[in-house]
Amino acid sequence: MKSEKEKMAAGERYNAHSEEMIEVRRKLKPLLHKLNVTEYHTDKFRDVMNELFPNSHKSFYVEPPFYCDYGDLIYAEEGVFINMGAIILDGGTVTIGRKTLIAPGVHIYTAHHPVDADERDEWEDCKPIKIGERCWIGGHSTICPGVTIGDRCVIGAGSVVVKDIPDDCLAVGNPAKVIRKINQKEDRSKLMNG
Repeated sequence: MKSEKEKMAAGERYNAHSEEMIEVRRKLKPLLHKLNVTEYHTDKFRDVMNELFPNSHKSFYVEPPFYCDYGDLIYAEEGVFINMGAIILDGGTVTIGRKTLIAPGVHIYTAHHPVDADERDEWEDCKPIKIGERCWIGGHSTICPGVTIGDRCVIGAGSVVVKDIPDDCLAVGNPAKVIRKINQKEDRSKLMNG
């Protein structure tokens, strides 16, 4: 039989208020506190980062203060930088591609709650989030459960991303909408042939 945390990580309905889940989060809080009070750019800070984010690349960096639910469901690749004040509710997996930059105050939520109050009292589930490589997520943006953001995207400051964003797009607003393609190289043969 699966534990509540195993159900959560698998995207199944689980009881977030069970004793098991309360204990899991209780054990994390001292480590998260250490991250937020340890002098950064030191070996001690890097040790805390490695313990808190065991599934992330060693070069992954978070600028404190930072808050998350679990840490071990964050999969940040090489060169990922998260600026101060970010919150990641990582009940589901959060995958962040290499060299992605996340600005101050960004919130990433995998937790998904039923609209019906009686159901909400009983269960919740989580939907994974994937952010591609070399993205820039603008300050105070919110990324909602189940969203995939493609490679090389820019999400404008203050945007609320509720739907997938394809590769090479600039998306802004609430809800975020693609306003144009970016990172497109000119077709030089068309320029030369007139």
